[in-house]
Amino acid sequence: GWEHYLSCDENPDPAVLWEINTFMSLWREDQNKDIKLVMEKGEQVLNLIEKLQFLLLDAPSNQITEKEIVQYQESILELQNLLQEKYNGATEHLLKTACMCEDSETGNMHAVIKDKNVTFCIWVNLKKKVRFKNHVFCDAQHGFDLPKSLAVSSVAVRILHTHYDHVSPLWLQCQSVPKLEVLDSKELTQDSKDDVEEPGEEGNKANEEPSIPAKEEPSMPAEETWDRRKVGKKPRQRMFYIAAVTRGPVEETSEKEEAKPDENIVDLQQFVLVGGVYHINALQVPRQVKQVKDWSMVELRDVGLEAYPYPSEEAEDAIHPPIEITLRLSDNVMYFATPVIARWDPAGQQWRTDDISNVTYETEEKSITFKMGAFYTIALLQDAHINMPYQGWELQPTGTDEALLIVTTVFAVIQIQIKGNQCMLSSVVVEEKEVLSHITGKWISPLNLREVLKKAGVNIFPGECSYTYLSLNKKVSARVEAKAYQQMALLASAFAFARSKWNLEAGQEQVVFKVSEHLKAESVKDKDWSLYLFNGQKAQKLKLTETSEAFSEEIEENSEFHSTIYHMLKDFSSKEAVDKVETASFLFIDVVYQLLLATRVLTYS
Repeated sequence: GWEHYLSCDENPDPAVLWEINTFMSLWREDQNKDIKLVMEKGEQVLNLIEKLQFLLLDAPSNQITEKEIVQYQESILELQNLLQEKYNGATEHLLKTACMCEDSETGNMHAVIKDKNVTFCIWVNLKKKVRFKNHVFCDAQHGFDLPKSLAVSSVAVRILHTHYDHVSPLWLQCQSVPKLEVLDSKELTQDSKDDVEEPGEEGNKANEEPSIPAKEEPSMPAEETWDRRKVGKKPRQRMFYIAAVTRGPVEETSEKEEAKPDENIVDLQQFVLVGGVYHINALQVPRQVKQVKDWSMVELRDVGLEAYPYPSEEAEDAIHPPIEITLRLSDNVMYFATPVIARWDPAGQQWRTDDISNVTYETEEKSITFKMGAFYTIALLQDAHINMPYQGWELQPTGTDEALLIVTTVFAVIQIQIKGNQCMLSSVVVEEKEVLSHITGKWISPLNLREVLKKAGVNIFPGECSYTYLSLNKKVSARVEAKAYQQMALLASAFAFARSKWNLEAGQEQVVFKVSEHLKAESVKDKDWSLYLFNGQKAQKLKLTETSEAFSEEIEENSEFHSTIYHMLKDFSSKEAVDKVETASFLFIDVVYQLLLATRVLTYS
């Protein structure tokens, strides 16, 4: 609210119910149906939805009530529905005046109108000639081929490509980062008695991010115990109430186990929607506007936008040929394999893959052609875990309260810079080429970074159930993993960390990773890495190296066990490195922790 007040813009505060309701009422009453104005207003609506989703994901649990959660979700749904209504109203207006924009070559009307959020393609069959049954929208490269029965009918075809997804259930759009610590409820004790440091404005920003339980906050230990002066106050557990009325993960009941699962239903934990949604509609063409002298006469019928039924109800038993569709895929997203094409089933509130056939994917042209038995809302999906497990990862300091996280997958190398309380996607390299330049070079929060990367098809953020979809050799204990990330974040200002191949053989109760003191700009040489083992209670330096023949827990000579990695590294570190760790900003430590927790590099590599 305070940030909104300081911004002094004319937008309503979406968290204030009367403001958002007034905004929606005023737009509903606005009769201007110009498609370009709808697109402009649409951008404002998308920003309001994004703010509400951010509040749901990021507001501390002690600052948001159950009533507010429900209110924000209802506002999101209303804004989404209103935006779609306005696109339908603008489409209806275009259809009534189609004859005024007919193409001189075919006698039909076609148009493409687009901005950064939407590509709107419309084709109106005014002449009803069989030879004009297919069309490619030049500015968008989307196209269709109609059955002959539609080519001689009074039909319009609309392909409305929204780069956002307002179709999938809300529980999917509001997924938060899985919290490793919530797996151990004993750890979830709030301890604010020792809070003696009131964070300023920047501190509050940090507290808005996924927190660490008070017992295990990565603040600076003066001895081998945790000092709680910099404790966040919100181990956060958030429920999404709309999940109860939309399709969520299938519950495991005895009845479900007996029933054979429907293979045509898309599992939204296994697949992620990439590139937005394509609303492909056949529409009734209303009576056209007539010019009588200086007057334009248009029929007023309060029926709204009418769908053209295909296949028609009479032709249930008759053979009805499919519609062929070609979609040019967006350059702003990455598909690492042939996308899965799914259609939205409004009755079942799910994405389905049946009634779609003859799929042809052209990698070079970035286009996909397929046939469908009726007109559907279509989405392209990608395996959510196509970039997992990672082939490698490295976290290295690059300056005061600055670091670089590199995640290497089978298909891409992702570099994320960290500075203070923000991070930046610095590059995504695929086949030695930099891609997705539209999202690189911008300083944002870890939460926003996760959203933009997933939206672009580069998912390096495992979900709660990701483990069940990957054949990983082991699953690290959540308690050990969370504690390891806290220690790594604490030390990230002066030490580099990286993947060790021995981590896979260390067992479920401990992790192994490479560590090196890193105070200079150049990359770490192989000889400078040492291996450390950590099991949550005990840290030790290993005699083992990456080139050893077999895994061994034998401890390095002249070293001893410690309760934390911090105290373990102090034995082998320069005073300069220890001083740098002790003066690191807790905002920086928190961002590093969030990114490690979101990517879960110790389990998924």
